Amino acid sequence: MTTDLKIKHGTTAWFEMLGEAMCDAAAKAGLPSDFTISVVEHFVDGAELSDGLFEGFRFNIVNGKPSFEIGARREERGDITLDVTKACSRELNMLHTDDPRYQAAVGRLVGNGEMKVDGDVSRLGSWLGPVHDIVVDRTV
Repeated sequence: MTTDLKIKHGTTAWFEMLGEAMCDAAAKAGLPSDFTISVVEHFVDGAELSDGLFEGFRFNIVNGKPSFEIGARREERGDITLDVTKACSRELNMLHTDDPRYQAAVGRLVGNGEMKVDGDVSRLGSWLGPVHDIVVDRTV
């Protein structure tokens, strides 16, 4: 994965970069061979990509091996499901996790319903946190 290019938020290339970053980090995390989990993120106001898939993302770890797919069906759920507006995703992907505005934004966005999280994100482990900052660095 090339890390010097900035990619427009929400585009297919951006979702691909996100998936590659998550897969790379998960693969390096030394996950147990029996670890399986699914994550689905929907842009609730996202456009249809094709054949019932809308802007969003599916990330899976099956038996310790990560993979991703661009797009998600409206009704699709994972062990962890995030429903976000495009504006919410854009705002968060402009802020590093150590920026005090990041946690304030998360609280506000959850509070006003622009971000809903179903499931325990901490189940993914500590490798996920740095991925967010990689994505921020690559997003325009």
